[in-house]
Amino acid sequence: MLMKKLAVTLLGAGFLYSLAGINLAYGQVTDNLKSNSADVSKDSSASRKTVKLTKKRTAKKVPAMRNRVYSQLARAQKLADEGVKIAGFDVLDEVKDRIDSLNSYERAMLWNFYAFMYYGNEDIDSAIEHFELVINEEAIPDSLYLSTVYSLAQLSMQQQNYPQALAYLQQWQDNNTKALTTSQHMMFAQIYYQDKQFEKVITEVEQAISLAQQNNATVKENWLILQRASYYELKQPAQVIKVIEQLVRLYDKPQYWLQLAGMYGEVGQEDKQLAVMEASWQAGHITKASDVMTLAQLYRFHQVPFKAAVLLEQAIAKGTIVASEKSLEALAQAYVAAKEDEKALPVLIKAAEIADTGKFDVQLAQAYLNLERWQDAIASANNALLRGGISREGDMYLVIGMAKFNLQDFDESLIAFTQAQKIPKSAKTAKQWFHYVEREQGQRERLAMLN
Repeated sequence: MLMKKLAVTLLGAGFLYSLAGINLAYGQVTDNLKSNSADVSKDSSASRKTVKLTKKRTAKKVPAMRNRVYSQLARAQKLADEGVKIAGFDVLDEVKDRIDSLNSYERAMLWNFYAFMYYGNEDIDSAIEHFELVINEEAIPDSLYLSTVYSLAQLSMQQQNYPQALAYLQQWQDNNTKALTTSQHMMFAQIYYQDKQFEKVITEVEQAISLAQQNNATVKENWLILQRASYYELKQPAQVIKVIEQLVRLYDKPQYWLQLAGMYGEVGQEDKQLAVMEASWQAGHITKASDVMTLAQLYRFHQVPFKAAVLLEQAIAKGTIVASEKSLEALAQAYVAAKEDEKALPVLIKAAEIADTGKFDVQLAQAYLNLERWQDAIASANNALLRGGISREGDMYLVIGMAKFNLQDFDESLIAFTQAQKIPKSAKTAKQWFHYVEREQGQRERLAMLN
């Protein structure tokens, strides 16, 4: 099988965290400040559904935010919006100095503002610390609690603390009574992936895809990338193929075509592998020399060496492949396999010119012999022996012997076959040829005497 290894980064550099929950929480801060004049102390427990929690949270009466606290937090927000961070912290510190006089909701909003200020300063540890203070306050709105826990999950993930991120996300889900959105399903999927719970990743991604399809929304590329990576980790190549096929249909990127070809090769579907690689070449997706060489190997594997030769010649002409010893040898071998020795000759001559050994002279000698160019075959065989670095010297003596025989130079032919008999790998064939030439020589001498 060819192309068994995927040389691809299965997740991709674009798979980043949106921090959508943090944006939601910030909106909650503003909404809560603006609703100060409303009666937020109204007991809403009658309409609030209590569910089983990871960290049990019971319905509480939420106290109102007083005007003087609201005014100071609003001033801190205005300074933050204007980019005056130090002054914003100073205002929050003034409120903090009177912490004992604040009710639980006011304290929660204070910690929330601190958290966002620290997040704005890229002090993630302090942001997490203050978000945790928010949820430690029991008498706060459910919406603030949920958005804060979700933000904590995202920040923990940003800190690569995946067990903590998962714990927060499960805590959020146990308190959340609404159906999950696609982004929330994918948040779970990302954390499960980092926790190596790949079966759960696939479940979450499938739910996100199903939800998107129900709403006629786009199935996002990074969802499929995560799904593909999970199936790959689970060693389910057939499922990996299905996902990559979908990536090809929806996003049609060169890397997906090549990955699909690689996976077809991995499961032994070489016909499909060749079809995808050939389509990729025609579409201009193949730009790396290694991929061109892979396609050439596939053509050879499927017994179409002439296509391999044409492909390699075009790639060398375009500069996709450098005219090195390796590429020229592959091109020449493809022409020889296609029984196009004449076309192989200029390639082999060029390769011989840049080679340090006689290995291309060996191939030239064989090609000339096939074309019945006896003197050229002899010259190339002698060059191969002279330059050295070849693995089967005996074959060159065989070529010389055969060429000399066809030139009716029987004595020189016998000398060449005698040399070939001294080399174990060619001894048997050389002996057969030696006896054949001896008989032919004797028969001709007898005929000459009769005439």
